[in-house]
Amino acid sequence: MAVLRSKQSWDDESEGDGQVSQARTIATPTGPEDMAAAVDLLGEVIHDVSQAGVAHLHVGDHSNERSTEHNSEHSSEQTGEHYPDSPVDRPGWHVRLFGSHEFFRLWIVQVVSATGDWLGFSAIILLAADLGGNDGPGAGAGAISLVMAARIVPGFFFGPMAGVLVDRWDRKKVMIACDLGRAAVVVCLPFVRNLVGLVVASLVLEVLTLLWSPAKEASVPNLVPPDHLTTANSLSLAAAYGTFPFASLLFALLAGASAWLASTAAVPFLSVNQMALAFYVDGATFVLAALLIRTLPIGRRRVPQTIHESKPSMRVRSAHVMQELREGWHYIFLNHTVRAVNIGLATGLIGGGMLIPLGAVFSTEVLGAGAAGYGIFTTALGFGVAIGAVGVSAFQKRLPQAKVFIGSLLLAGVFLFAAACSSNLAAATLFVGLMGVTVGPVYVMGFVLLQQEVNDDLRGRVFSSLNTLVRFCVLVSMVAGPLLSAVLGGLSMKWLGGTISLAGAEIAVPGVRLALWLAALIIVAAGLLALLSLRSGQRSDASVAGTHPSRRVKT
Repeated sequence: MAVLRSKQSWDDESEGDGQVSQARTIATPTGPEDMAAAVDLLGEVIHDVSQAGVAHLHVGDHSNERSTEHNSEHSSEQTGEHYPDSPVDRPGWHVRLFGSHEFFRLWIVQVVSATGDWLGFSAIILLAADLGGNDGPGAGAGAISLVMAARIVPGFFFGPMAGVLVDRWDRKKVMIACDLGRAAVVVCLPFVRNLVGLVVASLVLEVLTLLWSPAKEASVPNLVPPDHLTTANSLSLAAAYGTFPFASLLFALLAGASAWLASTAAVPFLSVNQMALAFYVDGATFVLAALLIRTLPIGRRRVPQTIHESKPSMRVRSAHVMQELREGWHYIFLNHTVRAVNIGLATGLIGGGMLIPLGAVFSTEVLGAGAAGYGIFTTALGFGVAIGAVGVSAFQKRLPQAKVFIGSLLLAGVFLFAAACSSNLAAATLFVGLMGVTVGPVYVMGFVLLQQEVNDDLRGRVFSSLNTLVRFCVLVSMVAGPLLSAVLGGLSMKWLGGTISLAGAEIAVPGVRLALWLAALIIVAAGLLALLSLRSGQRSDASVAGTHPSRRVKT
């Protein structure tokens, strides 16, 4: 017979006074907390059914009795409730996989939010094209570029400041407010009738996302045990990008439903167009995410009081915000591990990001595979990233995190170089897929290193700064890639005639191949710089510990 267990948070701390939280018995869902309990219950029910094959689950007095016994026996433990001694009452698969009930709920939040994000992204693109298309041929593409700029530009100016605010404010309240704010914005988008309104809405959405993302990343280490961070980041990666195909299919279905509703005038009180239902569903995902976040035991931020004023002036508050911003950047540049991860992830993206705009050119001009070949490239890259992330999670306890991060980064550059050397689609696809396999561990291990290294009071600033660097480097790669391809192509024709001889073989060197070779070298250089930063940190630690050869007493 399956027995439903009461549960506690992994760190057993309540949001307010830090007291040990009491175990709660799952009851009939009546509020957000019960909604979260229902999510946990779903995982446990699946586990119980798969193990025992029972047809009926008894949720009555047995659950209450087991809850009372569990509380009396384990009230002094903080993590043991996930691994009880009784084999019958062992944790469900979702706890063993996700590390805790709380992170399982946070992962559900990420899946829901990411699906809504991709759904809203597609709808906004089409809405921009529709609004811009009224101004003449080609105006739709310009409108899309303007809206995308509104989603990128705020990160350069507000991104670092968002980290300071996240470290000062209650992260749970920040995430809830951002989700509700984004819901309010997207449900208004079907009524936008001009491009200026869409640009303003896109700016607001991006600012709220810039606050939500570092708050989420900084909260993950507080919801899972340290030995589950690798798996947690792999699952977060899957939630962020694995939902794209599903969201694309859902958008197509909702677009068709919107068109049908518009033709039948079934809902005249709504502004129904091809994107309307997508925006409404997107808003619903944000509201659902906010309700689930409300149940998470994310503690309040305790900001140290550095001034004696009860209500500091605006100038004093601004000065302290700028001081905290400088402290965050100072820490990023001085901490060897944090600096290595930022160099590896951000600088490596300058090289890796060039594959996106140049992949189509390489497929067409070098391989002769056209758009279909480019689609195969991107598919291989996506599957490779997924395989790499899952693989590093499966063997996380046996892998040295820093070495895997550096080694994967170096191999990513090597495989990109090999892909650029290829002259047929099969070989190029193989190497691009292998590049994806190494990119997955770079992302996962990079975030694990940051989450383990950075103190909780600084995590918001560190992750927001990383997001800003990543945005900047991706933008550089998108702009510099095609430009380098054109410049290098002209130089190749002028100085080399477009080909070189190697071991008696003629090798074509168009600009796109040279640009991809340069991109690969940038990735390798990023790996070497990250390695030097880590080695420098190791020497510094050894010197402080007195084990450095220069500090040994000669006899």
